Amino acid sequence: TSRLNNRRGMSVPQSLPPSAASGTRICRRITRSYARTFYFASHCLPRSTREHAYALYGFCRWADNQVDDVADPAAALPRLDRVRQVIDDAYAPNPVALPPALLAFRHATQACAIPRDLFDDLVEGLAMDLTTHRYPNFEALETYCYRVAGVVGLMMTHVLGYRRERCFPHAVALGNAMQLTNILRDVREDLERGRIYLPQEELARFGVSEEQLHAGRVNESFRALMRFQIDRARWWYGQAEAGVPDLVGATSRLTVRVMGTLYGDILNAIERQDLDVFRRRASVPTSRKILLLARCQAATLGESLVRFWT
Repeated sequence: TSRLNNRRGMSVPQSLPPSAASGTRICRRITRSYARTFYFASHCLPRSTREHAYALYGFCRWADNQVDDVADPAAALPRLDRVRQVIDDAYAPNPVALPPALLAFRHATQACAIPRDLFDDLVEGLAMDLTTHRYPNFEALETYCYRVAGVVGLMMTHVLGYRRERCFPHAVALGNAMQLTNILRDVREDLERGRIYLPQEELARFGVSEEQLHAGRVNESFRALMRFQIDRARWWYGQAEAGVPDLVGATSRLTVRVMGTLYGDILNAIERQDLDVFRRRASVPTSRKILLLARCQAATLGESLVRFWT
């Protein structure tokens, strides 16, 4: 099967039919517009793998927009049904009529043997944003992070190729770390959508009220809460790094390492602005991304040399 080939690092079907090829170009533009860090890191990959990655991201972005682009949860429910139908079509045994971008997605799921249940979990996570605007504790937040981001880490593992399934929990850790980083960076934007992802139990523990969040008031209590969350995210990034050696190919290992490093640096950017996420959105400038890329290349080269001589 293709999944077995992926696991052993052998080739999977890569040639794109013409209609899917045009869809891949659409997905590449979506990725470049919405996921600049991932788009930057994706250039480390071979073209065929990159095309599958763009198709996967394009679908995930489109699915996420079905929820985020509507104010009324009731209006989003038919949209989620459409997402489920597209997933059904992608896994249908016979070809179906799909727009080019979704044809590219279908081809990626088949070529990389991405398990269907991962997309079902993703839809469940998107549905949570329609009904869940507060999270009582970290366990509830972790479930959400897994469904909307951890599963994407697993999907990408199938795109990149892996040697042993023991890397799966590490892929989940990277997705979770990136999602928590997003949550910490986007506290203000999420408030504007009526959502607070920081666990209510931990807000209370650190003495941070919702009124304080809405006021954008940064004091030592808020900074302590942010430091606690940043440490949690960094632990997840550390767990993710431990799974990198089980990926197939130096380019795959480099790409994942770059993603973890660049996204993790958003946490450093938050710290550089004294943990104030209300007045300015933390970001990593291109010049620093290039520097971090060079460091990741050096680390991956060193790892490859060790593999060669041992």
